[in-house]
Amino acid sequence: MSKGESKRTPSLRSIPRNRSRIGACLGLAVGLLAAGSEGISASPDYAIAMHGTPALPAGFSQMPYVNPDAPKGGRLVQSVPGSFDSLNPFIVKGVALQQIRGFVVESLMARGNDEPFTLYGLLANSVETDDARTHATFHLNPLARFSDGQPVRAEDVLFSWQLLRDKGRPNHRLYYSKVATAKAIDERTVRFDFGGTRDRELPLILGLMPILPKHAIDVATFEQTSMTAPLGSGPYRVTAVKPGASVTLTRNADYWGRDLPVNRGLWNFDEIRFDFYREANSQFEAFKRGLYDFRVETEPLRWHDGYNFPAARNGQLVRETIKTGLPAPSEFLVFNTRRQMFSDVRVREALTLLFDFEWINRNYFFGLYSRAGGFFAGSELSAYARPADERERSLLKPFASAVRPDVLDGNYRLPVTDGSGRDRKALRAALALLSQAGYELDGTVLRHRSTRAPLAFEILVTTRDQERIALTYARDLKRAGIEVSVRSVDAVQFDQRRLSFDFDMIQNRWDQSLSPGNEQSFYWGSEAADTTGTRNYMGAKNPAIDAMIAALLEARERPAFVDAVRALDRVLMSGFYAIPVYNVREQWIARWNRIERPAATALTGYLPETWWQRPPKSSQ
Repeated sequence: MSKGESKRTPSLRSIPRNRSRIGACLGLAVGLLAAGSEGISASPDYAIAMHGTPALPAGFSQMPYVNPDAPKGGRLVQSVPGSFDSLNPFIVKGVALQQIRGFVVESLMARGNDEPFTLYGLLANSVETDDARTHATFHLNPLARFSDGQPVRAEDVLFSWQLLRDKGRPNHRLYYSKVATAKAIDERTVRFDFGGTRDRELPLILGLMPILPKHAIDVATFEQTSMTAPLGSGPYRVTAVKPGASVTLTRNADYWGRDLPVNRGLWNFDEIRFDFYREANSQFEAFKRGLYDFRVETEPLRWHDGYNFPAARNGQLVRETIKTGLPAPSEFLVFNTRRQMFSDVRVREALTLLFDFEWINRNYFFGLYSRAGGFFAGSELSAYARPADERERSLLKPFASAVRPDVLDGNYRLPVTDGSGRDRKALRAALALLSQAGYELDGTVLRHRSTRAPLAFEILVTTRDQERIALTYARDLKRAGIEVSVRSVDAVQFDQRRLSFDFDMIQNRWDQSLSPGNEQSFYWGSEAADTTGTRNYMGAKNPAIDAMIAALLEARERPAFVDAVRALDRVLMSGFYAIPVYNVREQWIARWNRIERPAATALTGYLPETWWQRPPKSSQ
């Protein structure tokens, strides 16, 4: 038993079998007193799963997707689009290097990347909660240290929770405000109580909370952008910063957690450098010259015929196609429903009909993309083309008007055009819907009957792919009398305008896991619609959405959880908040062969933290 657990009252599971019946009863009584009206707490566990049990047993030696014997050393250079003006990724202000999280600043527990949502011990070597998950208690590993040698204590955990709840990013404020009370049981034990909040994901959300050093942070200046190297407990430290150009991380030789099972085979490079590129073409040209080590390709045209250069032909460059087990990442054209022209769902549906995916996929993407309705494409969580079962219908019954009958029955399909770029059937159907919404053609201009205002809007873009899609879409909309302008801005300005909801329409991607949870409120909950910095870009305010998110958070078993997510998917589809552009079925990875990776791939796909530099060949 660790020092952090020594002051705890033993639970039933920790009582030796040869104790007398009286001793067992005493243990039960103490446990009941400690739990109060919340029920009996389980004893500390090495891991916690959102549903079911962890896949790896207690005493596991490594994650299944690593090479435990990967050599240490060398340098990995990564590219990042855009720029940065801060090293603090936990605040709204500024554009920060997001990789500070994980590489430099750790959380209480670590994800198992082969499971929907399971956490294993990291800073906290165990966690306990009750059956209803009304509280969570974390026991810190006595070895845990910040990179300056100071131990990680319960006071650091409480400090991080309070700081991020009050001054952190909107998702932190949203999640951590659900905690009713928090207290340090002893120097290495922290308990969070959730009051009446019915959210079974909260223990895991807190398990992923970044832990910041109380002794090294000025609360008064925390929300200001800063280039000061942050202090963390993670495997790397920030050692060099070139503002707007690069950030260098160096592996901490004294990293406290290097021998933990969750870290075996990870963090293999002595140095990791992140180089920033403001323009996509120059970023790719730098890769061709070997200035950085790998890239995740996102442009089908480039993947299809852009890698015909000497290093790619002679084997110096490795190209890989990786199929993950996650919902297919999906790109959408997002309506900002805060704008009057998009407030009518019939307008949004009509504009969905006018998007010609078949033409775009053939002419721009070589048929490499697919398309599905909804936000969990290609997974068991998707409701698209799947009839609702009785449990889903029961969840949705109080919100009958929020779900279209054809979506509920699984009969709704995205429009399929003839691929000509001039599909008359789609145009007629769209104009009929627009007429119902009060619009009519005035010559070649679509105007509102009462106000005579034309239907016109701007699409904000930041990449060449986005611009091509937007211009093609604008061409198709013009046939319906709709005037669309396309404005291209750099990545920094795009991000700033997106976060402040300063746009009519943007292209956006929401990556989903197999265990969606609290982040769904951040994506499309009513409260998030009025909070800048959230990802509810469409401005959805729908009680049915909020209720389905609550249902998925309350679900105890996987089948009930899946039904709640599908019910959410149906409400989102019925609202036509965004036009599905395409689904990415695979990850396209290109890397120089000096970088190697494990034979096994995680459920989540590629993980650079498991890679290593190929050792030099020994001379004969």
